[in-house]
Amino acid sequence: MQFDDDADLDTSEVQDVRRSRVPGGRATVGGGIAGLLALLLGLFFGVGPEQLGLTEDGTAPEQTSESAARVAQTCRKGSDANTREDCRIVAVVNSLQDFWRAEYTRRGGRYTDASTVLFTGRVATACGTATSAVGPFYCPADRKVYLDLGFFDELRNRFGATGGPFAQAYVVAHEYGHHVQNQMGTLARAQDRRQGEGSNAVRVELQADCYAGVWARHATATPDDRTGRPLLTRVTDEDIRDGLDAAAAVGDDRIQERIQGRVTPETWTHGSAAQRRQWFYQGYRTGDMARCNTFR
Repeated sequence: MQFDDDADLDTSEVQDVRRSRVPGGRATVGGGIAGLLALLLGLFFGVGPEQLGLTEDGTAPEQTSESAARVAQTCRKGSDANTREDCRIVAVVNSLQDFWRAEYTRRGGRYTDASTVLFTGRVATACGTATSAVGPFYCPADRKVYLDLGFFDELRNRFGATGGPFAQAYVVAHEYGHHVQNQMGTLARAQDRRQGEGSNAVRVELQADCYAGVWARHATATPDDRTGRPLLTRVTDEDIRDGLDAAAAVGDDRIQERIQGRVTPETWTHGSAAQRRQWFYQGYRTGDMARCNTFR
């Protein structure tokens, strides 16, 4: 996975609140057993914490001048994205939004940008307060993706994914898939609180995987708004394997087997490892979001 060294990164699309303070309220999802329970209940790789009633308030974090300037100062060029993890996230977000703007325009619509918030420990959102134990998530109330970079270590060490830069890109692309669903009105289908293999919750998550694959298919051919050249210049077969491996690692069956020692499909909220691989590859193989209808 390689970015154009000379490309200018748009850091306005990523808010860095690492080392910031969350005033008022308290984090309502902790680490340890509580964190694992949150994963099993399905917030992992999902949408805002309010779906599980894990919040008390949505006060925005106080951003220090140090944290506000960090990404803007260090993530200027594509070359930075090729060497720094936080800058890589900036570049992936830029690429994703370049693609979805173009795709919506091609289809006669208008894409609304969504920013990504980098945080450490806990964060307050318009959906409520959560900790990093819940994993990356999208909050439809403020249209933002929330990500603690420490999650990528968890993906490798706890869930057995091979990792790598494109596995990280898959995680972010999945959350932007939820943003696309929010704009299309399909995200709300997951909020009926039903679980199981055929539930809307599972179908929504698999569709987000598929949308991530669609982006991956077109990323190296999508011109950047600022340069007219693709920001992402190379995605290899190995990168796609890393993405598929990450998708499988967070399948409900894999997580349940690892944490509780048995698989209970009636409680699934995200789909099996095989399903997640299948739908990510469906999007990548076809490059067509119309082929991502998981509700049929």
